[in-house]
Amino acid sequence: MNEERSVPSKRQRGEKLLAEGKERFLITMESQLRQLDDLYVLLEYEVRSEHAGQWYRILHTMKGSAPVFGLPAIGKVAESLLHEWEWTQSELAPSLSAMQWSIQAEASLKNSRTALHQLKLERDLVLRELQLKAQEAFGASRSQALDHCRILVIDDDSILRAYLVKRLELEGYLVDEAEDIDLAQRMLRESHYDLILLDLMMYPKSGYELFEVLQEDPTLKWIPLIVLSARDDLHDKVNCLMLGASDYLTKPFRYEELAARVYSLLNRTKNFEQMAFRDALTGVYNRRYFDHHIELELQRVARYPAPLTIAFIDIDRFKSINDTYGHAIGDIVLQGLAYLVQQRLRSTDVLARYGGEEFVVLLPNTTGKQAVKLLTGILQQARTQPVAQHEGQSYSITFSAGVAEWTTGWSVAQWVRTADEAMYEAKAKGRNRVLLAGQKEAEPEATEEPTPVRKRVLIVDDDDILRSIVASRLETLPIEIAEACDGEDAYRLLQRQPVDLCVLDGMMPRMDGLSLLKRVRQEPALQGSSMRVLMLSGRRREDDVTRALESGADDYLPKPFSLVELELRVKRLLGLDAGSGV
Repeated sequence: MNEERSVPSKRQRGEKLLAEGKERFLITMESQLRQLDDLYVLLEYEVRSEHAGQWYRILHTMKGSAPVFGLPAIGKVAESLLHEWEWTQSELAPSLSAMQWSIQAEASLKNSRTALHQLKLERDLVLRELQLKAQEAFGASRSQALDHCRILVIDDDSILRAYLVKRLELEGYLVDEAEDIDLAQRMLRESHYDLILLDLMMYPKSGYELFEVLQEDPTLKWIPLIVLSARDDLHDKVNCLMLGASDYLTKPFRYEELAARVYSLLNRTKNFEQMAFRDALTGVYNRRYFDHHIELELQRVARYPAPLTIAFIDIDRFKSINDTYGHAIGDIVLQGLAYLVQQRLRSTDVLARYGGEEFVVLLPNTTGKQAVKLLTGILQQARTQPVAQHEGQSYSITFSAGVAEWTTGWSVAQWVRTADEAMYEAKAKGRNRVLLAGQKEAEPEATEEPTPVRKRVLIVDDDDILRSIVASRLETLPIEIAEACDGEDAYRLLQRQPVDLCVLDGMMPRMDGLSLLKRVRQEPALQGSSMRVLMLSGRRREDDVTRALESGADDYLPKPFSLVELELRVKRLLGLDAGSGV
């Protein structure tokens, strides 16, 4: 397998996480602003400490989270509001009389009115900016969607050919060129093309001779073709269109017209492919496309012998996922696995959804043993990180896979059946494995070192969005992640199973971070003494940091913080080296 299998870089994953977090933050912020409006009315009517506490917690969450998602203006306004209500959190607050509470709250409400309105304006401004960017991206996507389309320009006029290549490359296409029909034939056999531009009048062979090649080869006959000709002859136009040309353009022509025809043809072809050959749920190819493509690959192998392998992948216990969480979650899991597998494949490999929870992979120029190694790596990745997340809940799966390398003399049905039977044998032997047809067990499984015990990290924060983003950032580390939405939830979880590190928010309803920390440290039965704690808080005052460290925190990270810094501190507290991440 010569082509490198690429995966998104950590920077790209981080940018995607932040973009998703910003969008979810703004959605949640709308609900938070409604709550603040309601609390404002309640506090005007009657000052109660629980209402003031809820007001403070919402602003505390907003102030800490907004800058993390690249919204510093919202964070600053929330911070100014928070400062206005800081008196409700002081040690003297419980000793204030009802009259003192009422007077202080009345002044704070008056000073908060303008800032609360500014919060709404800031959110609206960010939403408008995002809408404008989305509109710009939509306009740009008209070309970006076809950026990776490959075009072959065939013309014996070197000057015109070079000009077309450069202009099309500026449009974002991948462009190759051929000066005659013989070279074009070789290039068409060696590479995949999405469109051909063909000069009709060439020497020594005319463009007409390429039509015969295209019609006789089933792997080439469906490639869209635009004829370029200096002859404005009706007979030529009719002939070319009858022979399979998609369009005919007479020289001299304006480049803008050619570019429009190229785009229109490629876009129409891609849309047709999407409707006819793509699975609507996962976006990978469907069984119809696979059945067609496997025949083409076998014809190619017959002409140019090379190894060819297929693999069947079936999610383990998928029915229980649907029964337990519902079909909507099952669909998300299918999409997640399809994405995971696709990211590890080459452009020449074909992934298709064969039916239900079953996928099939066609791997040209790949032996059975190489396919086993590839799929074992994908399975290991599925074991160690969730394939999907929804509303803060992570979903992990394993799968069983059967691999079969093509053997001369087999029918397609026999080949497919052999791989399918290997997959069912993998399930019968306990699932969660890859089997090569004719072998007892996948060789990489037998030589792998024992999987080390993974450290457990508990993330405790009442901000669902921030908690989810932190979990997504840390999921590439060799750890197991659990989540809790408040101190009481975390306490119950720690009673069931100890963790190695707790990433703990200081300000939460029901039981705050400091109260949970003190309680855990005082109960040896919870093994709290061995648990490392990273305290997160929007408070930066020296006495707040001191209180957290004196209560048993091992580190203190004030909000807002960068996800990179958070990851580095988690690694340090867990004793993970710098190369532990992906």
